[in-house]
Amino acid sequence: MNTSMIATVTEALIRARHEHRTTDATHYADALSNADEAYAVQSAVAQSLGWQMPSAGRYWKSGGPSRAAALTHAALPPAGVWTSPAHAGSWPFTWRGIEAEIALRLARDVDAALAATLDGPAATELIDAMAVSIEIVDSRWDQSIDAPALLKLADLQSHGALVLGEWQAFKPRDWAAQRCQVQIAQESTERCGTHALGDPTFCVAAWLRHATREGRVVEAGSVVTTGTWVGILDAAAGDLVTVVFDGIGHASVQL
Repeated sequence: MNTSMIATVTEALIRARHEHRTTDATHYADALSNADEAYAVQSAVAQSLGWQMPSAGRYWKSGGPSRAAALTHAALPPAGVWTSPAHAGSWPFTWRGIEAEIALRLARDVDAALAATLDGPAATELIDAMAVSIEIVDSRWDQSIDAPALLKLADLQSHGALVLGEWQAFKPRDWAAQRCQVQIAQESTERCGTHALGDPTFCVAAWLRHATREGRVVEAGSVVTTGTWVGILDAAAGDLVTVVFDGIGHASVQL
């Protein structure tokens, strides 16, 4: 790996976070060569800002645009994970994109040896609860979602904050028939069966293998949010955002 370029991108992201601003991604467009380097930046930023834990981390995001694409993962800063109903207060967003998601909770500790054995059904059996979640999308790059893919991945795949609704026991569902509604101020959006992976549990095995890849343990009670059902919807400071998944629950955040 190119440690010099990893350090350069790490420094840019840390500076942007400290100064609550964005920076021009074009200066770093060719800095990272592959996902491993982007994940190295994630880890370096987390260590510098005090997010790094002895275990793999308690809160994660995982997902991708389709089952054919490579899934991506990011451990989330715990201070930016809030219980619904949440109030963003003075949280320093540079952008407020809204994703309606389903979060899953892990029932037991998972180490690398166990993660290596998991297929989709076996991984799903390790989930004990689910909740409606709202990911507030944000960026440290001027170009936000138009920044190069590896720079977005280095920046926690454009993560801002996560709101978690009430937990309920996980049960298999007909995800193709799952209805979701998002209310942002006066604007309402409704979708049905539109999760990019078809089933939010699809990412669990890949997430656990990624999270344990350096010998870390994903502890029981860890949470992964699993990707949007509505794309990214624009919101603004002052908006009330409410997400409802029929038969699962709801979550809300005042921006």
